[in-house]
Amino acid sequence: MRIFPFIVVFLLTFLLPFGHGKADTSKSSLPREALIKRMQKGGLVLYFRHATTEKDYADQVKADVNDGSTQRVLSEKGWQEAVHIGNAVRFYNIPVEKVVTSEYFRAWQTAWLAFGEYEKNADLNFLPFAEFTDEQMAKMKKRVAPFLSNKPEKGKNMVIVAHDDPFEAATGIYPEPQGVCFIIEPKGKDKFSILGQLSPRDWNK
Repeated sequence: MRIFPFIVVFLLTFLLPFGHGKADTSKSSLPREALIKRMQKGGLVLYFRHATTEKDYADQVKADVNDGSTQRVLSEKGWQEAVHIGNAVRFYNIPVEKVVTSEYFRAWQTAWLAFGEYEKNADLNFLPFAEFTDEQMAKMKKRVAPFLSNKPEKGKNMVIVAHDDPFEAATGIYPEPQGVCFIIEPKGKDKFSILGQLSPRDWNK
């Protein structure tokens, strides 16, 4: 059995960042309490995948971002998750500079329910394909990486509410479950480190 080629393929596939980015995408995570303390100090980017939807399928091929009937929408569980997340952020006195979302209903509604405010940005949208080529993933990465690497106002955190594939394109990590928050330390010029993640349930431990 030839082990060496297998190891090389594994390293290239799973350990190297996708594309040309300079992110530290290690999955090692700070403990929950440490993550909360870091968020309380500000200076981070909090990337949320939208809360739970009624179904999970690739709607981006035909979805009209201005028409909720063409998209996956939040389930009752998703609405509860979003409200819970917002309550937790306020309970822990985590400062927020501003909230940016994709144009999809499930993203901006999650932000609205959690934070009461949002600003839409099309750069956080999917590309309109069910399966993405390497070139398309690289294009999404180029769009999303600046959001993860730009430093917010001192003492505040930037909140992003968007989707799974754009985040995976930028980091090489698939964000799950729905509603998960990745806590990111931005370092400028498309550089950032992932400090850890919190699922919707993790906020209330």
